[in-house]
Amino acid sequence: MNGNESKPNQPLLQAPKKKGPKVIATFFVLGLIVVSVGYLWINWKKPRLTPEKLSPELTTLIQNMPGTSDAMFYVGLKDIRDSRFWQEAVPDSLKETPFLSMGKRVDSLLAVSNINLTRDLDTLLISFQRSGIKEQKYIGMASGEFARKFPATALRAASLETTEVAGRNAYELDSTLWVAPMGPNRLAIASSSEMLEKFLRPSGHLLDRDAPTAALIQKTPYKSHFWFTLPSPQWTAGALQSITSKNSDVKSVGNLNRLQQISMSVKFGDGLLGQSEWVYNDRQGAFFASTFLWATIKLSTLGPRTSEAAKALLHHMKVQQNLESVIITADLPLEAFKKTSHKE
Repeated sequence: MNGNESKPNQPLLQAPKKKGPKVIATFFVLGLIVVSVGYLWINWKKPRLTPEKLSPELTTLIQNMPGTSDAMFYVGLKDIRDSRFWQEAVPDSLKETPFLSMGKRVDSLLAVSNINLTRDLDTLLISFQRSGIKEQKYIGMASGEFARKFPATALRAASLETTEVAGRNAYELDSTLWVAPMGPNRLAIASSSEMLEKFLRPSGHLLDRDAPTAALIQKTPYKSHFWFTLPSPQWTAGALQSITSKNSDVKSVGNLNRLQQISMSVKFGDGLLGQSEWVYNDRQGAFFASTFLWATIKLSTLGPRTSEAAKALLHHMKVQQNLESVIITADLPLEAFKKTSHKE
């Protein structure tokens, strides 16, 4: 080869184009979109279920209650017993199980009079007030056939003390239970005669002076069968502590430590319609709680430890953040409970 021959031209190596700035810009734009969408979602007031109205009678009872309410419960057992769900899905053994225990002394008095509150109680409205660290005051109204089975003569014979309150006879059946007949099938119940006095001689309206309770009741969708409100952070914390005391990991799910208020309502029909609202002190807390709860439900429907019957029920539940609230809704068909009972 001639040394004077020129060597063939070698292709020049081109430096790779720098993509860093473009990638960074793309991620920045995507991140900005995600943050903007998240901000809009967190601050978007989503539509709610149209709430049922309180009956005039129930409204009057609530308005006459003294002070403010830390917790309020209502159950319309008569309407629940008339529902298809109760008649077809609830086991007969549960239908005969006493609805609640009133303490050893009162339970024995009810048994002597052949009173089963699950069968003989039609409605119960009760409001609790926190007094001190452990003491709880309460006032309420109960109606049903049980009141006819427990007339004034039986109340007088069973009472520890009898007194007159606002022109009506009141009877102490236990150290924390006073009752006053309000007609042939209604009894006012209270933790003390003083609470009865304040209830029977009302001063002002509870829903006017207790804004948190009024707001929770107003938003509660189902008001004819079962509902409760926990407007007090102390009561809410106590309820959660009892639920999560055996499982500390549960406290982190749903950001439970930052919960301020809880409400829940259930309507019995061909199935169960339910809604629970968890109110947080800010929208960010509600958003993260809803995300955790949604993920927990989805993972439970996929996990091997969850039974098929439970998975079927979980598929009918939805979780949504709405401003400062996490709203959990359920539309549970009758067939799901029948399948569950057969498998069990």
